[in-house]
Amino acid sequence: MAESSLSPVLIAGGEVIDATGRRHADVRIAEGAVVEVGASLAADGAQVLDAAGCIVSPGFVDLHTHLRQPGREEAETIETGSRCAALGGYTAVVAMPNTTPAMDNAGTVREVLELGRTALCEVVASGAITLDRAGTQLAPMAELASLGVRIFTDDGTGVQDDRLMRRALEYASGLGVTLAQHCEVTSLSEGTCMHEGAWSSRLGLPGQPSEAEEIMVMRDIALARLTGARVHFQHLSTAGSVALVRAAKTEGLAVTAEATTHHFTLTDACVAGYDPVFKVHPPLRTDGDVAAVRAGLGDGTIDAIATDHAPHTTEDKERPFDAAPPGMLGLETALALAITELTGDGAGPRLELSDVIALMSWRPAAIAGIDERHGRPITAGEPANLCVFDPTATWVVDPAQSASRSRNTPYAGRILTGRVRHTILAGTPTVIDGAATR
Repeated sequence: MAESSLSPVLIAGGEVIDATGRRHADVRIAEGAVVEVGASLAADGAQVLDAAGCIVSPGFVDLHTHLRQPGREEAETIETGSRCAALGGYTAVVAMPNTTPAMDNAGTVREVLELGRTALCEVVASGAITLDRAGTQLAPMAELASLGVRIFTDDGTGVQDDRLMRRALEYASGLGVTLAQHCEVTSLSEGTCMHEGAWSSRLGLPGQPSEAEEIMVMRDIALARLTGARVHFQHLSTAGSVALVRAAKTEGLAVTAEATTHHFTLTDACVAGYDPVFKVHPPLRTDGDVAAVRAGLGDGTIDAIATDHAPHTTEDKERPFDAAPPGMLGLETALALAITELTGDGAGPRLELSDVIALMSWRPAAIAGIDERHGRPITAGEPANLCVFDPTATWVVDPAQSASRSRNTPYAGRILTGRVRHTILAGTPTVIDGAATR
C-alpha cells in the first residue's frame, strides 16, 4: 500500500456523503488522516484537489478481485490491477486466492502482501478454504489468519463436500474469520458455458441451471444455522438465491451476499452473438434474475456490489465460446454502471446515490474486516482513504484506454454516467483529475 504523503491535501468544493449523511464541505488531509472538515477551508499551502460538482465519499472496497499474480502475470499484475482499482475509486480490494500457486499457504500470501505494499490501493489477501482449492483437505486457516487473512474462499469452485464444508465453518468460527462461497454444484454445472434456458437452447450451447447455484446456497444457509459461523455468498445471480438469502437474513442468520455489476446489467441474451467476452461464471441469467438481483440490492438482502474483476489475455478470450475462460473486467466501470443502472429511471427499484456508495464502500469494508480503516466517516481523525467522483459526467467505455493488461470488458462502446476524478489512499492522491499519479 502506498505510503502516506507528507504534503497536506485540500479537497475543495465537494459534497461529502458517508455513513453519517451528506453535507457540502471541504476536507483537509495531513499525515494520512482527515484533519478538518468544514466550509470554505483555506488552502494554507496544501495541494488543492478541485471537487466542484463532485461527491466526496469514503473509498470503495471490492470484495472480489482477481489480480492474477502470481502465475498469470500476462493477464494482470498486482500493480496494473491496483491501478485499475484506483481509477475506479477503490482504496482496497480483496485479492482472490485462485492464483498459481493458490493462496493456500503462508509463503504465497506473504508474496501477495509484499507486492501490495507499493500498489495504488490496499491489497487484502484472501485465503483458500482447501489446499490447492481442490476441495479435499482444509488449508491451514489458523496460520493464514495469523498473517491477517480474514476471508477464505475457493473462488472459482464451490466446496462440494458437505462434511468438509461443515468442518471448515466450525474451524472458521473459532478463528473469527468469514468463509465466502462460490455457489456451484459441479454435478449440475460441469461442461456448461452459459445459463440453461431459452437462449442456451436457441444457441445450442450447454447450459447451467439456476439450481446449480441455489442448491449450494441452500446447503450453506443450513450449515450456517448448524454451526453459527459467518457465510458470505459470492456473486449471487439467480432470483432463487436472492430469495434464499432474504429468508436467511429474516431468520437472523449470519449471512451476507454480494452481486456483481454484470449480474445486474447484462442477461443471457447478450450471448446471442457467441462473443466470449460475455462468458462468465456464474453465467449471465435472465431478465427476471436481473430484476431480482436489483431488488436484493435495493432492500438490503445483498450487502455489497462486487466486480469479480477477471482479466484474461486477448488470445484466451478469442477462443470459441465453449472453450474460452470465463470472466470480465470490472474495476474501472463498476461505479458508473451502478450510477447509470441503479440510480436512474430504469427498471426495478431506484437507489439513492448514498445507497450505491454504501454498497461499494462501508458495507463491503465491514464484510472484509477492514472497516477500521476503509469506509470510515469523513471526519477529523479518520484515515484518509477517499474517492471524489462526478456523478453526472458521461463517458464512453474504451477497452484500449483501460489500465488493465487485458481488454475483456463487455461494455465496450457503452455510454456511462459517473466518473472518478480523484482517489486518495492513506492521504496520498493515487488519481488526480482522472489520471493515475504513477
